[in-house]
Amino acid sequence: MINSEERLLGAAIYAVSLFAPILGPLIIWLLKRKESTFIEYHGKEYFNFLISYSIYTIISLILTIVVIGFIGLWILGILAFVFTIVAAVKAYEGNEYRIPWIIRFIK
Repeated sequence: MINSEERLLGAAIYAVSLFAPILGPLIIWLLKRKESTFIEYHGKEYFNFLISYSIYTIISLILTIVVIGFIGLWILGILAFVFTIVAAVKAYEGNEYRIPWIIRFIK
C-alpha cells in the first residue's frame, strides 16, 4: 500500500518540475528512490518525459525553418503542461501514470 508521504512526493516530482524542471525532481528522486518503488517509478517516468519532449522540441525548433515548427512548439508546450498536471494528480491519487508519447530511455 502506498502511504500518503509517497503519494505527496510522487506528485511533488511533477509539481516542482513546473518551477525547476531538472533540479527539483532530481533531488526528490535521488533522495527517495531507494525507499519507495512508487517514487522510483514516477522519477523514471518524469525524466523519460523530460528527455523525450526535449527531443521533440529540438525537432520542432529545426522545423521552424519550414514554419510548421512553430505550430509544433505550441502543441508541445500545451501537451507538456497538461501531461505534467495529469501525472501529478494521478501520482497524488496513488496511481502509476504512463505519460503518452514518451520514449522510455530509463528503465
